[in-house]
Amino acid sequence: MEYILKNGIVYDPANNINGEKKDVMFKDGKIVDNVSSDAKVLDVTDKIVMPAGVDPHAHVAGPKLVVGRLYRPEDSRKGVTAKTNVVRSETGFSIPNCAATGYRYSRLGYGTVCEAAMPPLEAKHTHEEILAIPNIDIPPLPLFGNNWFVLQLAKDGRIDELAAFISLWLKISKGYGVKIVNPCGSEAWGWGMNVHGYDDSAPHWDVTSREVVMALAKANEQLGLPHSIHIHPNDLGHPGNFPTTIETLDSVKDIQKNNPIRDQVMHCTHIQFHSYGGTSWRDAESGAEDVAKYINQNKHVTCDVGQVTLDETTTMTADAPMEYDLFKLSGLKWANKDIECETAAGIIPVIYSGKSPVNSLQWAIGLELFLMIDNPWQVALTTDHPNAGPFIRYPRIISWLMSNERRMEMIENKEVHNWVERRTALATIDREYDWNDIAVISRAGPARIHGFEDRGALTAGMNADIAVYDINPNDFDPSKNAAGVEKAFGNALYTIKDGQVMVKDGEVVSVKPSGTIWTNVVGYEDKEQKILDEIMPFFNKYYTVKFENYKVHDHYLHNPIEVKVQAGK
Repeated sequence: MEYILKNGIVYDPANNINGEKKDVMFKDGKIVDNVSSDAKVLDVTDKIVMPAGVDPHAHVAGPKLVVGRLYRPEDSRKGVTAKTNVVRSETGFSIPNCAATGYRYSRLGYGTVCEAAMPPLEAKHTHEEILAIPNIDIPPLPLFGNNWFVLQLAKDGRIDELAAFISLWLKISKGYGVKIVNPCGSEAWGWGMNVHGYDDSAPHWDVTSREVVMALAKANEQLGLPHSIHIHPNDLGHPGNFPTTIETLDSVKDIQKNNPIRDQVMHCTHIQFHSYGGTSWRDAESGAEDVAKYINQNKHVTCDVGQVTLDETTTMTADAPMEYDLFKLSGLKWANKDIECETAAGIIPVIYSGKSPVNSLQWAIGLELFLMIDNPWQVALTTDHPNAGPFIRYPRIISWLMSNERRMEMIENKEVHNWVERRTALATIDREYDWNDIAVISRAGPARIHGFEDRGALTAGMNADIAVYDINPNDFDPSKNAAGVEKAFGNALYTIKDGQVMVKDGEVVSVKPSGTIWTNVVGYEDKEQKILDEIMPFFNKYYTVKFENYKVHDHYLHNPIEVKVQAGK
């Protein structure tokens, strides 16, 4: 089937197209330069046209989502809609059911969402849940930062063997890249402890967070994986943590990048939670300026923000000791889970309120980071869904970024606590994003960060993943109409996925199965077998499952999107 999106105002940063009136054509699921006279015309005259959104970091599939839904039935009672001839019923606000996850991303104009924390032992369950989410492609990131084999290989400095282990475990778990959460900290949680700083050791392992992160970064680049290491640093959410964050970013600056698509060797996720000054919550203040200054001076790092949206939500993370700290602070109900030999996780509800000084501080720090980081290609739009708020708030965040007037209105009308003025510099920043900046932080930038070669741009040959929004940028001032921005970006005029119209006028009009993006390293097979032979006695001794039941078999991926990597190239 051939289509022409006619006369749209196109923002395609990867191709340096910034608000140009032109047609976008696609055929058989791919962007093309020409179509025949039989092509179906979709008139989008003077409407905003962008590549479909790419979410670089969210939690949408896996056992933590299931546990969250079970222990928060009050959340599942929100957002309930009846099924129609096209869609299934939707439930949930911060942890929507699988069907709602896909539909809601489609309504926002998104086509790809990274599942950012997959324990390899729970990979089968994660892939089963991905199968139940429609309309979006999902690359899952396996967790490596507290894995016992990784700790041992990093301690011994065996980078070749660590690279072979990563290559093998991506195949076994059908994962896309290397995720690190609170390195050594979640292992310490197994002993009721945490690590507090980049040079603390995991109990009984005599290996530090720094050694683990640097070893994984070197192995990642040795393989030449499409994505860099993707890190949630130590000390998340603790006042005074920004020096740890900068120390972590700086530790990999001399490691050479080995991938032609991305620019970074480290992606730091939800950096808002890692940019706090002060010594306690009594004197907490923003550390955003120091973090942004470091990123502005160094090109080997990218980040996403994890913007607080001032909603009631559900936090869930493989940083189990941090969730325990949050439980002790709030007294709200808490769930905890240990994933044997690999990681640990926690879940707790949070009510982010503009009346709260701490929550307002967090809200302001996120916006400071967006506005203080000069290069939009180094910062991506996320809420760390659902941790800082649900992804359906992306349009609202976009409206805040495009309107200083709206930000000041929130401050002056006391919609947020006066800590925003007293402890951050947000009120002094008048920068406003333009449409091209929004296209960078929500699609072109995240696609480059993840090393995608088939999405995030409207280049001929790429997937026909396209979003159209009902705004004429020539007669619409986003700085004066934040509500209009939020409405338009929350209800795409069209969302097109692989050439199929999924959304029209904000309504889901068709459904397609999700795809699973995973990385297959070739050329390391002998090294993988060697490391497997070495670790199997350890695996058989300490894991409670047999290795034959550990691997994710091909039938768990109904629509695999395999990214082949020639090791070391």
